[in-house]
Amino acid sequence: MSYIVFSMLFIVIHTVSYTLAGIIALKVSKDLYENKQRIIDYLRDMSVKEESRHVEKWFLPAQLARGALMSVVLYPILGMLGEVSFVMRALFLGGLMFVYTDFACAVPFPHNIEGFVYMKPRYIRGNASAKLYLEMLIYSVIFGLAAGWFLF
Repeated sequence: MSYIVFSMLFIVIHTVSYTLAGIIALKVSKDLYENKQRIIDYLRDMSVKEESRHVEKWFLPAQLARGALMSVVLYPILGMLGEVSFVMRALFLGGLMFVYTDFACAVPFPHNIEGFVYMKPRYIRGNASAKLYLEMLIYSVIFGLAAGWFLF
């Protein structure tokens, strides 16, 4: 498979996986993103139309850019990934997304390592962390299975 085809498929798989995970997780995590008393009050308030419109406008372009950047980084190991079993690919790709894009990410967030180090205690709450982990686990599983199957 050419690099361009790989990247295009990767972008679609990432964007669909990320969107589905967000839709599913939002059912239990609205308190993170909406209203003045939301747990993560430094993000845009999705109950405010102007702020919600900004997210709606930039969500897709942002995910397309993220997908493109993440796909290019994998180019050097595509051959090796094509030689391992589907299960190993799915575990590797899902684990990679969970660890690199979330848990070990260099940007502090309430449920990751950097957040534990740098964030104020009011943001480090168990219920927020559980909800954020749920979303990222859903994303990582969907992405790992889909990418492991369709990209190779």
